[in-house]
Amino acid sequence: MSTLTLAARDSSTMVRRQLKRLLRYPSMTVQLVATPVIILLLFVYVLGGTLGEGLGGGRDAYVNYVVPGILLMTASMAATGTAVMVATDMTEGIIARFRTMRISRASVLTGHVVASVVQQLLSMAVLIGIALAIGFRPNASAAEWLAGAALLTLFAVAVTWLSVALGLKSPTPEAASNAPMPLILLPFLGSGFVPTDSMPTVLRWFAEYQPFTPIMETVRGLLLGTPIGNSALIATAWCAGIAVVSYLWAKNTFNKA
Repeated sequence: MSTLTLAARDSSTMVRRQLKRLLRYPSMTVQLVATPVIILLLFVYVLGGTLGEGLGGGRDAYVNYVVPGILLMTASMAATGTAVMVATDMTEGIIARFRTMRISRASVLTGHVVASVVQQLLSMAVLIGIALAIGFRPNASAAEWLAGAALLTLFAVAVTWLSVALGLKSPTPEAASNAPMPLILLPFLGSGFVPTDSMPTVLRWFAEYQPFTPIMETVRGLLLGTPIGNSALIATAWCAGIAVVSYLWAKNTFNKA
């Protein structure tokens, strides 16, 4: 078999390993799925009435507004779990054993990334299902749904490679659990929960130019028909840039370990 075929075979084995690992420890998966849902329900039913008035539509308008931000938060939370699993592998000696075996070195990291992206997409699907049940009403066409799914997948790949790199650099799994925390906070410091024009000047400047805002605005525009402008191009560039830089960082760190 060719080198590429062997690498693909080893990668599929590592993906199965990670998926079985997720099934073996369901509490983490349940937590990663349940937390964004709880945040959605809290913001819609506790704060949605007041915040929605600022959008001119009450709670119904707010549930439409807030879903894109929580979708990104969902992916970020799952990626945090990936950082912990990578750090665990690095500190428990399994990686040293893998190095003695005739397997593709890249497959170890690929297994983490693919399994995490699958977990993130399933978590986002659950969140969208709950959101639809409580009043989320997108008006997107099939093409717009596909474009939104493609952007969310690209975002998931980007944050997963970043979390893998952070997990490789963390000395312990406990440290790895804290390293990706800013990814979870960025939707709050962007347009995820309130429009940026309601923020103080300095915070508004940060919110408008940080990477999550154009991604949320693009998803919101695709699903709900709000203006997108150049956000789609900026969002794609951010996702691709983060993915490439994080991949190179993770690869270099793993090879040096």
